[in-house]
Amino acid sequence: MNNDLSSSAGDVADGHDATVIQDMVRWLERAVIGLNLCPFAKGVHTKDQIHYVVSHATDARGLLEDLRQELEALAESPPERRDTTLLMAPHCMEDFLDFNDFLELADELVEAMDLAGILQVASFHPRFQFAGTAPEDVSNCTNRAPYPTLHLLREESIDRAVEAFPEAEAIFERNIEVMESLGAAGWEALDVGPRCPAHAAAAAGQGAGAGRGKAQP
Repeated sequence: MNNDLSSSAGDVADGHDATVIQDMVRWLERAVIGLNLCPFAKGVHTKDQIHYVVSHATDARGLLEDLRQELEALAESPPERRDTTLLMAPHCMEDFLDFNDFLELADELVEAMDLAGILQVASFHPRFQFAGTAPEDVSNCTNRAPYPTLHLLREESIDRAVEAFPEAEAIFERNIEVMESLGAAGWEALDVGPRCPAHAAAAAGQGAGAGRGKAQP
């Protein structure tokens, strides 16, 4: 693996950052690619076009600043070098409702930077919960990652991927079917949770207090 790895404080600053990135790569390989939850992921992964960034932010203001920097960096990078960015926030946004509210700030930032139509921000969270579901509903796992994560995407790349995969419009429905077929035990068997002791302990009770998020493809 030769993915583009960094932290918001420099190149993989410590063992914690390295573990966060390793957790995310394992989740991507075993869940997102392994279950084909996103048919576009394998190409950018094998071409080493994913940029992994660990934020050291401890609040929304710090995370928003890290997001600004990464949006700017992605916009200025050639797609063949960096097609997409995963910005992980292991030190804040543990509450899903807070994270869900933060996404509005993220969208406003994209607009303020005149990047609307160029870049967009998607998201994953270890306590993600679709509206109308119970915290333990396995369908929520389609949008669950080891850490609160902002996924920065290029609009052009999305358009090309949709053209290459006409079935893209049915991804959401298919992923729900995959998860329901897999079941909670099958998801647990993938072993894609966080490895850092503090985060692993929190993940063990991730159903408690999960918020109700809007449905996302």
